[in-house]
Amino acid sequence: MKLEQATIKDIARELNLSASTVSRALKNYPGINSETKRKVKAMAEKLNYRPNAIALSLRHSRSFTIGVIIPEVVHFFFSTVISGIEEEAFSRGYNVILTQTNEKLIREKSSINTMLSNQIDGVLISYSKETTDFEHFSNLIDKGFPIVFFDRVPEIPKAITVTVDDFGGAFEATKHLVEQGYRNIVHLAGPPNLKISRERSEGYQAALRESGITPDPAMIVPCPLGTNAEAQQVVSKLLHTLKKKPDAFFAHNDMSAVGAMMACKEAGLQVPSEVGIVGFSNWQFCSMVDPTLSSVYQPGFEMGVKSTQLLLDWIEKKFDPEKSEISSVLVTELITRQSSVR
Repeated sequence: MKLEQATIKDIARELNLSASTVSRALKNYPGINSETKRKVKAMAEKLNYRPNAIALSLRHSRSFTIGVIIPEVVHFFFSTVISGIEEEAFSRGYNVILTQTNEKLIREKSSINTMLSNQIDGVLISYSKETTDFEHFSNLIDKGFPIVFFDRVPEIPKAITVTVDDFGGAFEATKHLVEQGYRNIVHLAGPPNLKISRERSEGYQAALRESGITPDPAMIVPCPLGTNAEAQQVVSKLLHTLKKKPDAFFAHNDMSAVGAMMACKEAGLQVPSEVGIVGFSNWQFCSMVDPTLSSVYQPGFEMGVKSTQLLLDWIEKKFDPEKSEISSVLVTELITRQSSVR
């Protein structure tokens, strides 16, 4: 059943007033007496009157709606980011439209076009694994359309970004494994076109060098899908083919870390006495698997809040993006559990 929404004309008819008088009463104009205002507002409540959102957007040149484009809704990290986005947007009077690309470039472009046709005020984006050309983003930025990138951020001029310290998180994870006595540490790396993947790989290598271990390219193994099935297959093969037998794995995400753990168990290796494993993101299941999984915590909720603050400040002209190179980096934290502590 559709709930009918009253108009100013309906209120005016019920109270035998002009539509202009009702409009001024609802806006608390000083020329309208208090008793008339009271009657108008009471009737508006009775008739379920709400201001017309389209009319308001035309009046303010804004729709008070922002878009969010993410790779996957089911991803635990992105779900925490969305929570932060919605919390901040709601507190400032904005609505949120959410789409997911399922890691497809064509859906990413389609989502942008759909949102633009719906007159959104700005968009928050974490781009897909397929995206290697950022022209569709640059064109919008050059036209002054508000875009803030989070987590997966493109290296293009004038991009406003919010990330976590991927390098630092990877550095701490690898350093922890070395301190626990592991020496032949494999890095299960993410898609090379993502800056976060490169940062995590560089952090891993920097920690090895600081510990007196020369990084071996053969120990940096791609796991671009980031699934446990992919990682299990990759690690099972590595355990039989690498010249230096791996005694630890640092994975670019938690699903890959779980896949590594499954492969090690299948090979009869004990975790953590024989093999140490650390993931990245600190998904909920990290404390549920056996053994529990060490992981680098990313502040997803805080990322959502910060990204939304920057976007709304841009929309509300609280800063000039032409004069501001804004890059916000949030701190990560290594959460140590059973999988890496000997």
